[in-house]
Amino acid sequence: MTAAVDSGSSEPDRSGGVTARVIPESEHPIREQDIDLEALKVLYRLRDAGFSGYLVGGGVRDLYLGKRPKDFDISTNARPGQLRKLFRNSRTIGRRFRLVQVFFRGNKIIEVSTLRSQSEYDINEPDKVLPSNNTFGTLEEDAFRRDLTINSLFYEIENKSIIDYVHGVEDLDRGVIRIVGEPERRITRDPVRMMRAVRHAARNNFTIEKKTWQAIVDNRDKLTLCPPSRIRDELLKDLRSGASRPWAEICIRSGLWFTLFPFYRSLLSGRNAGKGRQELLAVLGVLDRLYAAAGERRVNIPEYMLFAAMLLPWACHTFDLPGIPTLKGAAYNQLMRGIRAELDQVFGEQFNVKRMTKETIATLFVHLVTFRQHQHNGAWPKWLKKKSYFPDCSRFYGLYREAAGGPEVDVSLFVETAPPEQVAVDTGRRSGNGRSRGRRGVNPAFSSRKHGVFGLRKA
Repeated sequence: MTAAVDSGSSEPDRSGGVTARVIPESEHPIREQDIDLEALKVLYRLRDAGFSGYLVGGGVRDLYLGKRPKDFDISTNARPGQLRKLFRNSRTIGRRFRLVQVFFRGNKIIEVSTLRSQSEYDINEPDKVLPSNNTFGTLEEDAFRRDLTINSLFYEIENKSIIDYVHGVEDLDRGVIRIVGEPERRITRDPVRMMRAVRHAARNNFTIEKKTWQAIVDNRDKLTLCPPSRIRDELLKDLRSGASRPWAEICIRSGLWFTLFPFYRSLLSGRNAGKGRQELLAVLGVLDRLYAAAGERRVNIPEYMLFAAMLLPWACHTFDLPGIPTLKGAAYNQLMRGIRAELDQVFGEQFNVKRMTKETIATLFVHLVTFRQHQHNGAWPKWLKKKSYFPDCSRFYGLYREAAGGPEVDVSLFVETAPPEQVAVDTGRRSGNGRSRGRRGVNPAFSSRKHGVFGLRKA
């Protein structure tokens, strides 16, 4: 991959205060009809109640780039308690800084946050708890606490304009990833910002600004200070992004890859570096193709299979997979134990991976040998098809074959099928004002069968 570095300055000039750039509707591509209907409902209700409401973050970024956002998050000057009164169909989540989730039909959730003055990772005294009156902030303060300039934009519906304090629109136009503020300090406060910078560079084919890039290279080892579960969650976002191949290329070039996966160093360096890198990028390219080929359908590749795909080149070289000639009895058990032990040592603890996930990854690796031995013109023996591991292992073997230059694995094998909709029955009694009391939306356990269900018989 070519150099992903832009040479511009990384920190907006804040001397003498900051004046926001307000971009009118005539000068930007975002239109109200492109915004999610439920998000608009929240924005207009906030406005009608006398509060300010803004579409923020990734929603503004993606709409500006002509993409369909996955989430439409909203920020407002209303406090969480005021939001709960305004939106009865909501709940409050979070400990230190509380978010309000507003629920709509179809399990749709719009997250609404109060404008903030400081991130929990940017406090000058990390051990000091912020007083409650210092948690909320202004639009400007909220913009400067965010991670990247392209994620620090606000869209307001009253004038249909974009509000930009950090030159985010300019960076979107130029295709530049830039950390807000001083990169060295912001990364030290929260090293995960390095992963986010690389992710958005990969997803949008953007370059990383020079000072931001140097701060990533200089501070890459600080990722080990972050909680394993947090790194795991960020890693899964990258594997599911549809841009995992360019993400890995940037990670390898910056050195982040070897901070995350030091066990890959021998495979991606030295004489075999070219081959190992090609194998890794090939399998990640298969994941990206599957996510892209789904179209309107939802691809659901389980967490354990994503991790197994990412670890596949390492496992093949470490355990000579799937080239082992025979795999029966003691040989099978010995290989299974060896893979499990190695996974525990190099991957499991570092990413807080559950035991069942590690077991399943080991099963996928072991049965690469089984499937290779019994592949006969795409037809599998009946005894193999009856095994409980067959569905997952056959899909994973398809991933392996495509990455190795074989036929493309069928994307329909990974498409999530929606369960049939169930009719929700209201079993509560209605009060005088028409509201239901008791359980709602629960299917009662009654049946027209003679003996009923669970011993209950329909009257």
